[in-house]
Amino acid sequence: MNGLYGEGPVVIAGPCSAESEEQVLVTAHALADMGIKVFRAGLWKPRTHPGGFDGVGEQGLAWLQRVRRETGMLVATEVATPEHVAAALNAGIDIFWIGARTTANPFAVQQIADTLQGHDVPVLVKNPMSPDLELWIGAMQRLEAAGITRLGAVHRGFTPNTELSEYRNVPHWDIAIELKRRYPTLCIMCDPSHMCGRRELVGELSRQALTMGFDGLLVEVHCQPEVALSDAAQQLTPDALLQMLANLHPRHCDDAGEELEQLRQRIDECDRELVNLLARRMAVVREIGHYKQIRQVPVVQTSRFDKVLRHAIELARVEGMSEAFITAVMHAIHDEAVRQQV
Repeated sequence: MNGLYGEGPVVIAGPCSAESEEQVLVTAHALADMGIKVFRAGLWKPRTHPGGFDGVGEQGLAWLQRVRRETGMLVATEVATPEHVAAALNAGIDIFWIGARTTANPFAVQQIADTLQGHDVPVLVKNPMSPDLELWIGAMQRLEAAGITRLGAVHRGFTPNTELSEYRNVPHWDIAIELKRRYPTLCIMCDPSHMCGRRELVGELSRQALTMGFDGLLVEVHCQPEVALSDAAQQLTPDALLQMLANLHPRHCDDAGEELEQLRQRIDECDRELVNLLARRMAVVREIGHYKQIRQVPVVQTSRFDKVLRHAIELARVEGMSEAFITAVMHAIHDEAVRQQV
């Protein structure tokens, strides 16, 4: 899958929903004056419950066309059905994006891909609501098979299940990082607005994303966010976006430098020691498994693992590591230990 944009982080900004022609144009002109090159606005809004504001629909396409004429910005909107795609193509919309709910439905993505056949427009694909990397990749593969060469991914976080989080959607940065590892040239953007759900957190999440090498940001900006018809709590004003961007410092340099390379070599040596230590631990685990087999002792001993875990957590605290981190590590080690014994 190829990248969507060239060098440097891209900022796509605009309201969650196009609500009126005046709201769209006021916001767009303010963003254009800041130097923003791509304007976003949702026209069709999937709602969890019926009766909510589900977008202005096709009438908003004319508003986006006017934005492009008056500001010179490219315009982007979300599509979720073949009918949306056909209408947006007919209106000459520059960039499409596929929302998280649609990405999770392979049938819907395939219908969109079929409708886009022969139209090589840029398409951004948001991650599905659940933390399923293969589902995310599969959606992009369907579009690529339909001839879409300018593909990008948008990381907007994942719906929490039992996790306690200050964010609306849990970041799970590791999933987006793995996507980047598999597809190094793929443009991956961050949607901090949907990830945090609160405007006061957008700046910090944006900083984290750019620090980790994301290619750009998809930010919700509204001329009057306090009266927005959707996602009012997470939208910035144009002035707030300008201030946020002024405080961000994207990292572009790939030249690590001699000092960083030396530190990385130390990390490599630690990793070798860590793997060797784990191998030695698993050798002992297999001896224990042999002992249990001879004496008909069950492989899983939950009380023993609870004791091991508590001890590891105590050690981790002394070393300044988080309980969540060491718990995840010890569970992974325990799972492999059980596998080695059965």
